[in-house]
Amino acid sequence: MAKSAANFVNAVLDPVLAKRAGLSIALIDAWPEIAGAQIAETSCPLKIDWPRRRHEDDAFEPGVLVVAAEAMAALHIQHQTGEIVGRINAFMGFDAICRVRLVQKQLAEPPKPRRKARPLTADEAERIERMAQGFDDEGLRDAVRRLGCSVLSEKSGT
Repeated sequence: MAKSAANFVNAVLDPVLAKRAGLSIALIDAWPEIAGAQIAETSCPLKIDWPRRRHEDDAFEPGVLVVAAEAMAALHIQHQTGEIVGRINAFMGFDAICRVRLVQKQLAEPPKPRRKARPLTADEAERIERMAQGFDDEGLRDAVRRLGCSVLSEKSGT
């Protein structure tokens, strides 16, 4: 029976995440259900800070979930912290989290500004027109013209 790539990746990454960040892939995957789809689009759990135990006999203490969030998501998470902590603890099956600490940062890359296309030279425009004349269909000729203009205007020189 073939295993899916996701199962293989999860099996490899889960121990690493658990050791380095105190998280599991399952928690990250469930984040949209825990925080809500709208909040999850602009936030992500980063790690769980577990309190250090001085002795092995010390009682377990819940950790602090560190969440990266953009400005509006951070505000929503702040207002829903109690509910989110409850959902995470229900998901984990025990009182794993006592609070949420927010780290405000931009998660999605802002769109790159489009470079302004340089104007075509007369020779380039004439070359495109010659190429387009080789097609009988007017719609196809227009498409070839647009493609030619786009390609040549992106190049720094031909």
